[in-house]
Amino acid sequence: MPSVNTELGGISELFMLLASIAYMAAFVFFVLDLVKSSKTISGVEARLAQEQAVLTGVGGRSGVSAAVPPDIATADDSMDYGSGRPRSSARIAVALTVLAAAIHGVAVVTRGFAANRVPWGNMYEFCTTGAFFVAAIFLVTLTRKDLRFVGSFVIGLVVLMLCAATVGFPTPVASLVPALQSYWLVVHVSVAVASSALFTITFAMSILQLVQTSREAKVAAGRPDNAKFMRVVPSALSLENLSYRLNAIAFVGWTFTLIAGAIWAEQAWGRYWGWDVKEVWTFVIWTVYAGYLHARATRGWTGTRAAWLSIIGYLCIVFNFTIVNIYFSGLHSYSGV
Repeated sequence: MPSVNTELGGISELFMLLASIAYMAAFVFFVLDLVKSSKTISGVEARLAQEQAVLTGVGGRSGVSAAVPPDIATADDSMDYGSGRPRSSARIAVALTVLAAAIHGVAVVTRGFAANRVPWGNMYEFCTTGAFFVAAIFLVTLTRKDLRFVGSFVIGLVVLMLCAATVGFPTPVASLVPALQSYWLVVHVSVAVASSALFTITFAMSILQLVQTSREAKVAAGRPDNAKFMRVVPSALSLENLSYRLNAIAFVGWTFTLIAGAIWAEQAWGRYWGWDVKEVWTFVIWTVYAGYLHARATRGWTGTRAAWLSIIGYLCIVFNFTIVNIYFSGLHSYSGV
């Protein structure tokens, strides 16, 4: 059995702490960007309303709402980067996220070297590696789509995952139990982590979709817009469409996770399926997202119903990797907690 390097493990934990601090700073700037963008839009609307009132001579009682210039919005429905205002807070937030992810990556790699194996053999390592995948996939997606409006939610979830790993699942560097000493650990768990990271991003987008849907309904009914920060977020339909595409990609990965797990189970325990609680919940997650994709594609389950199905699927993932690992015993009970 390969030896572990506890000193290098301590260095990994230090890098993990530094990454957490950088993520917190990025989170603050993402929130600041939402606040500043909302105030900018409100200020422009007020100025345009005053100018319109002067031109029409009706004082500000015409009830006509001035349109917000397109260069004020942070992302249109295409979610492509435009040539609008600089948005310095958002740029700083993205730069800090890149820095945090780089430090985080070093922490994950040093943890792996310290343990002489891939760094996802227990709950602590799964949470920290999963958080890294969430941040990395978010940054990769940013190169194609302007998703900075969801940055505060995604990076907030990353911070929560790191806090959960540090506070809830602290696990010293150690060797793997025999059942995990297989190349299938690399294949099975790495795809599961990547898929879960994508599901995390779509979970945040589904939450925003519900909020945006409520706001759009209020505005259409002529009621006050109390969620002005959502003006910098694309329409609920655009959020739903992108979330659906990302969920479809993640679902393919989760399907492979389920199949790879069955193959690994046959090699480790002599059967492909044994109704172990972990296996059951992995299948439950697959079923929920399969139902989501099927219902939206063929049954017309769009809008809030689709968003709620996506949210339920992610809550099943959280349940699977927390409650099931901690409180249920079975063949997968080697999470290190």
